Amino acid sequence: MAPKPGPKQTSMKSSLLAVATAGFVAFLGFYRQAPIAPPAPAPELTLVATGDIMMHADVKQAAAEHGFDSLWSDLVPVWKGADLAFANLETPVAPTTGRPGRPYQFNAPEGLPKALKDAGLQVLSTANNHAFDQGPKGVVETLQRLHDAGLVTIGTGTTKPEAEQTVFLDRKGLKLAFLGFTDIFNNDLDGKPSRPWVRKLDLEAACSAVAEARKQADAVIVSIHWGIEDHHEPTDRQQEAAVRLVAAGADVILGHHPHVLQPVAWVYSGGRKGLVAYSLGNFVSNQNRVYRPLDPPVMGDERDGLLLRVTLKKTPVGVELVSAEGDPLWCENNWRDRKAGRVIRTVRIADAIRLDPTLAARAARIRAIVGPVVLTIPPPAAGTGSPSGPRLAGSHP
Repeated sequence: MAPKPGPKQTSMKSSLLAVATAGFVAFLGFYRQAPIAPPAPAPELTLVATGDIMMHADVKQAAAEHGFDSLWSDLVPVWKGADLAFANLETPVAPTTGRPGRPYQFNAPEGLPKALKDAGLQVLSTANNHAFDQGPKGVVETLQRLHDAGLVTIGTGTTKPEAEQTVFLDRKGLKLAFLGFTDIFNNDLDGKPSRPWVRKLDLEAACSAVAEARKQADAVIVSIHWGIEDHHEPTDRQQEAAVRLVAAGADVILGHHPHVLQPVAWVYSGGRKGLVAYSLGNFVSNQNRVYRPLDPPVMGDERDGLLLRVTLKKTPVGVELVSAEGDPLWCENNWRDRKAGRVIRTVRIADAIRLDPTLAARAARIRAIVGPVVLTIPPPAAGTGSPSGPRLAGSHP
């Protein structure tokens, strides 16, 4: 028979048991009290986009007299406050290799790229019908000056492979793919693939490029120069291209060229949903300069613009288009009264309407043309009706 433990051994075992028990209880208390960190919010990204930046002679004169910033100072806080800011640059910047600009053949001063970058723009489409206004050398010089200023370009290149490469940008945990195309040429100088190139909208090739980009990016943004000038309705080709590109993987399509606004619509195709801005209109230009508030509204349509604001959110199953909002823009032009020198500048109607109530009519017209995706235009006064805008094939409220 084993000897019974003595008092000293019994005391030691009791002490060890008490310590172990206290430790376990303390562990349980710690385990219960330890805070559980909430899941991190899903990354969200804001993309803002505007239409055509035109360098007409009077626009350049206004910039020479008052500085480039005077053309768009109202938009600088919006551009700088966004995660990405996009526009269509519809002019070469080739003062060294090109000729002075003239009607329908544009050229911009060397200070433009830095001014755009300083204002907050980041991505520019250079694929449009004015890309070759200063010839192939002008394409090369334009790209060099824009890149030196720190701007990203899509749709043109010093070679065909460069023009047709997809640009990937990482912002706030999201990887975005940008592709640029033009369906319109004034002078198609695409020649050998080793020479300067402007990317055409070939739908088969474009859909393949978008599908490939879809495999590598969280969201795919496509810029297209298309449509008919001064037409508010998108053509059948625009609508067909939108449907096919959304099905291929495009999340947002940013359209330009008509110089007037066209609808913004949700397009459902191939089991996917995409946002299509068929035309964002002009951003800054000298068009419709003689318009007065008492004139028929159509005479001022080329001075209307839209700042499109798209919010994207990353989810476990992909990227969700959370919202699309539009800010109506108006290009002020003192063509009839030049006492203060030449003044051209683009303003947000929401701000400018306080000083110019006649802009309420422009806001209502923009609502009617662009459609119900635009959320930030104040609704019409009670009793005046609520235009919902056109509904397009493949679109959704």
